[in-house]
Amino acid sequence: MPAAPSSKLPPKAKPEAIRALFTVFRSLAEAPRTELLYNNGYQLLVAVVLSAQATDKGVNKATAPLFERVMTPAAMLELGEEGLVAYIKSIGLYRTKAKNVIALSHMLVEHHGGEVPDSMEQLTALPGVGRKTANVVLSQLFGHPTIAVDTHVYRVARRLGLSRGTTPDAVEADLLKVIPSEFLFHAHHWLILHGRYTCLARGPKCAECPVAQWCHSSDKNIR
Repeated sequence: MPAAPSSKLPPKAKPEAIRALFTVFRSLAEAPRTELLYNNGYQLLVAVVLSAQATDKGVNKATAPLFERVMTPAAMLELGEEGLVAYIKSIGLYRTKAKNVIALSHMLVEHHGGEVPDSMEQLTALPGVGRKTANVVLSQLFGHPTIAVDTHVYRVARRLGLSRGTTPDAVEADLLKVIPSEFLFHAHHWLILHGRYTCLARGPKCAECPVAQWCHSSDKNIR
């Protein structure tokens, strides 16, 4: 996880500011969802594993033909590692990801009846599945109010004064504490979208930012 853009952190956001900015996020996208495309829980899990250090657009391009053929862990095992590689070789780290997807498919078949488990412990026991991936699956598939901290969430949370954590786990813990419960289910998607399209790592679009009035980051640049 890269460091925040500036070593000088903004002041911690006050509760009223946190409520205000998430109210704005909600007004812009009431019920956002992952931009990854999938048809069932297993495909979601595979897509999130493949999305590490890759764009959702790139993953969707690779998985569109793959998911027409592969709907289940058993079907993935029939395809095999080399067969999977042929579909995902446009994605970064495709060799490692292919090994992990085949290995997690084995575990799902052998230990979970081919179903995606509904717990952090069981999900993170799967090859290639870290806490961020597990949180995405728990949120999107099972409706858990989790916070999946990727580079966008990490950056935005620190810029907006929602967290001073220096690791994804620390940022996750802070966000779970400070975000009002009514916003928690969609919070990580709002932060992802804000970081992906407005609060960019380099050259943030501060003049277009809908929550600029609550931002005190040293990276803020409104001309």
